[in-house]
Amino acid sequence: MPKEKILFLINPISGTKKKDNLAEQILKLLDHSRYEAEIHVTRFRGDATGIVPIKMAEGYNKFVAVGGDGTVNEIAKALVDSEGILGIIPIGSGNGLARHLRIPINIEKAMKLINRGNVEAIDYGRINGSPFFCTCGVGFDAHIGNEFAKNKGRGFLTYIKVTISDFFNYKPKKYKLKIDKIGKLKTRAFLITVANASQYGNNAYISPKADIQDGRLDICILSPFRLYRAPGIGIRLFAKKIDKSSLMHTEQAQQIVLKRKKAGVVHYDGEPCEMGKKIKIKIVPKGLKVILP
Repeated sequence: MPKEKILFLINPISGTKKKDNLAEQILKLLDHSRYEAEIHVTRFRGDATGIVPIKMAEGYNKFVAVGGDGTVNEIAKALVDSEGILGIIPIGSGNGLARHLRIPINIEKAMKLINRGNVEAIDYGRINGSPFFCTCGVGFDAHIGNEFAKNKGRGFLTYIKVTISDFFNYKPKKYKLKIDKIGKLKTRAFLITVANASQYGNNAYISPKADIQDGRLDICILSPFRLYRAPGIGIRLFAKKIDKSSLMHTEQAQQIVLKRKKAGVVHYDGEPCEMGKKIKIKIVPKGLKVILP
């Protein structure tokens, strides 16, 4: 029986840990009786997205993202609606998708999943045509994602510092939403997150009940709030109880159209991006094959 061809794509700047000997560690843990492997260290943003179709043409069918949610997005968007299969070794700052899918953060345990090779199909979303797999949205979290990307520091502590420093200056915005089967909605929001998976990363659960295989997106609208309520919101976020807050309104849909007064930053899978006044978001059911526990 021929071996499966598997490509590991390592993002050398993901997360905060040193990556010395990471490639050697992966090859040592890999089941070579099952796989014929190659390792590629990405050199620039978008590198992985370009390599995947080339390697698919060479007979590779499994592609392992060794990085964070941004790395996962780069590889996964080249695999959607194909026979290619995504694997994840999470070494990023947040690892939101991996945590939702219960893929171990520990490299040895993550490699055991790769060797076992259990594959299932999951949903993914599109925001103005661009694929996302975890969350996307506008408002404060998009603003923070943009500021975090500019910061030289990485990791969870840097993210918290940026969040606290920018909280006092951020002004909530007005939005118009058109949600299928529900209708039109006008709102002033601190943030609006559309969730395919349950969390941003680091076990910060913006949509605790989100199901990545139900064919629906969760629309999470957090109303503006006063400073004294911020600690409680933070606690609920990490305790999987933000959906119980009186400030949070949640709906489910397959398609959403969001309008705002000005073009500006959005986020998807932790990466900031500039988009226009009108934003279209939709779910693609079971469009990505992933190695899961």
